[in-house]
Amino acid sequence: MANYVETFRGTVAPADCDHLGHMNVQHYFRAVSDGMFAVMVHLGLTPEEIRRRKLSFAVVRAETEFHRELHAGDIVALESTVLKVGEKSATFHHRLRNAATRDLAMSTEFKCVLLDLDRRQATVVPEDIRNAVAKVFPDKN
Repeated sequence: MANYVETFRGTVAPADCDHLGHMNVQHYFRAVSDGMFAVMVHLGLTPEEIRRRKLSFAVVRAETEFHRELHAGDIVALESTVLKVGEKSATFHHRLRNAATRDLAMSTEFKCVLLDLDRRQATVVPEDIRNAVAKVFPDKN
């Protein structure tokens, strides 16, 4: 079983909901986007390191399932893990839950490349990031 860490927690605001009365899809992805930056901090890519090394993971493919609705006032918690690290890529899995009920609201798998921010091209995942993945997410495949 994969080792998940909490990477985001927040409250669904009334403005996050659409005319159907539930949280709009864009806000699910906002939570995951914020969570990805927390994952990168766990891997040693703090905002300062991203700027210094000019490296960041960037999503190239996402597969998402919506399981339950979220409504204004719900507290949500995002859990994230690393499923796989390739030569220039990594696959992440995220689960967004209603924090009070623990019901799964959304799950998504992101395939990301490690992006050289100057060249705007995928680059090899350095050993220190691979080591951080093994330490923080020891059950990765």
